[in-house]
Amino acid sequence: MITGKALPRRTFLRGMGTAVALPFLDAMTPAFAAAPTPITRVAFLYTANGVIMRDWTPELEGAGFAFTKTLQPVEPFRDQLLVVSGLAHRNGEALGDGPGDHARAGASWLTGVHPKKTRGADIQNGMSVDQMLAEDIGQSTPLPSLELGLQDVRMAGGCDSGYSCAYSNTLSWSSPTTPLPYENNPRRVFERLFGDGDTTDPAVRAVRSRQNRSLLDFVLDDAGRLSPSLGAGDRRKLSDYLDSVREVERRIQNAEREDRSSVDLPTLDRPDGVPPTFEEHVQLMSDLIAIAFQADLTRVVTLMYSREGGNRTYRSIGVPDAHHGLSHHQNDPARMARLQLIDQHHVAMLAHFLGKLRDAEDENGSLLDHSMVVYGSSLSDSNRHTHDNLPTLVAGGGSGALRGGRHLRYPDGTPMTNLFVTLLDRLGAKREQIGDSTGQIQHLSDL
Repeated sequence: MITGKALPRRTFLRGMGTAVALPFLDAMTPAFAAAPTPITRVAFLYTANGVIMRDWTPELEGAGFAFTKTLQPVEPFRDQLLVVSGLAHRNGEALGDGPGDHARAGASWLTGVHPKKTRGADIQNGMSVDQMLAEDIGQSTPLPSLELGLQDVRMAGGCDSGYSCAYSNTLSWSSPTTPLPYENNPRRVFERLFGDGDTTDPAVRAVRSRQNRSLLDFVLDDAGRLSPSLGAGDRRKLSDYLDSVREVERRIQNAEREDRSSVDLPTLDRPDGVPPTFEEHVQLMSDLIAIAFQADLTRVVTLMYSREGGNRTYRSIGVPDAHHGLSHHQNDPARMARLQLIDQHHVAMLAHFLGKLRDAEDENGSLLDHSMVVYGSSLSDSNRHTHDNLPTLVAGGGSGALRGGRHLRYPDGTPMTNLFVTLLDRLGAKREQIGDSTGQIQHLSDL
């Protein structure tokens, strides 16, 4: 690239109804050019039904804290992890509306707004932080944002004490009256990421399905033409990336085969392409997010591990109890111990995602170096439905905007939305007000 020419950042491998975006390659930067401005990606990962806080919160503040039992799975990421205590969502509280804490928790986590209590179509909430980012940093990617979940989604009717299911079953709101349903089927996510926008011909997909071929088989000729123009490092990076795409596709195909053989499971709860276990499902979605970030197909993602009030069981870790029912443990030590296993298991799934980001190369480091990942819940003590001192982790380097390795404790009652205002400011997506925010918080990037 001595001439100053370079591959466009938005380069695709194409072939028969398929378009595969490329990760960032050295060949996309002309020789002697200034280093590219890092692209920052943002992911919001939600775990419902609260946590056992005594096993979550580190005893010490600052850099010398010890990881608690629940947080141990993410200890390998200490240097790029902030444990944040003291934040609250007062608009998740009843405020005169009576029961419905689960619905209010889901609705307020990314909005900071008290949702209108209704089962009907007259829902009212607020615009969510991810959609603010989609308006700002998401406009230069094919998908401004990606909304994902792991359970069947229902947006109509009532799900919690007079509140619409829309409040419990999504995190994303493009306006106060427009919730965005998430996608729980990895196959559909895969096709959104890699389906060719130039054609919607169903015959193309039918041919590929009949031939049982990977979508990558259709772009190998294009890849072969590109490869000789790349340096050795780029060829290795491209090969590793395409191997990752093929591996994810293989796992989706395996899930679909298993799904078709599971005739005893209701179709409504298990659409084609949904893996049979929670672990396979969340890891597959996490891998799809990492690929989407690496190829710059989107920069904003939300993922709900479970919806508020959800009753998934976790037999793989020895917890046959329904999650929501177990969260009302009434301080029974045995039930609390089983709930803590779920909390820790969810954090282990977060560790898998962070590992994928750490292992994927970006323009000038890893994807984790250039990401902001917010993980947490909008309930703390699940037994009492409390909305203060919320369990919150912020991971990644944020392209230099974050410095991990610390437990930060803010004054009790500090609005969670103050964290969001601060993160958006670091991303150049300034907002004077988000929900009930009162300003920015300090110390996220302290030296």
